[in-house]
Amino acid sequence: MASSVDELSVEYSEGDQVLVKELDKKVLSKGAWATLIFRYQDWDAKKEEYGKEKYTIRRYQKRNGEYFQKSKFNISSPDQAQAIIDALQGWLKD
Repeated sequence: MASSVDELSVEYSEGDQVLVKELDKKVLSKGAWATLIFRYQDWDAKKEEYGKEKYTIRRYQKRNGEYFQKSKFNISSPDQAQAIIDALQGWLKD
């Protein structure tokens, strides 16, 4: 488990193979509750290469000095990511 926001990651390995490769992350909020957005790729064993970029938003709660994941939202496609961006930009203009 991570004791600081900087240690939080979606990267996951089995043996020497990285199955979920974290490409980037942004901290959206810190504190007892932390929110991060990650850019990542999954390993495709059939093709023996990483797939398309994906995005996930994760919420973590800090208890007893450690962060625990409490919820997540996976952005399923570039089109969905763009729709989220467009909605937020529209609301922020108001």
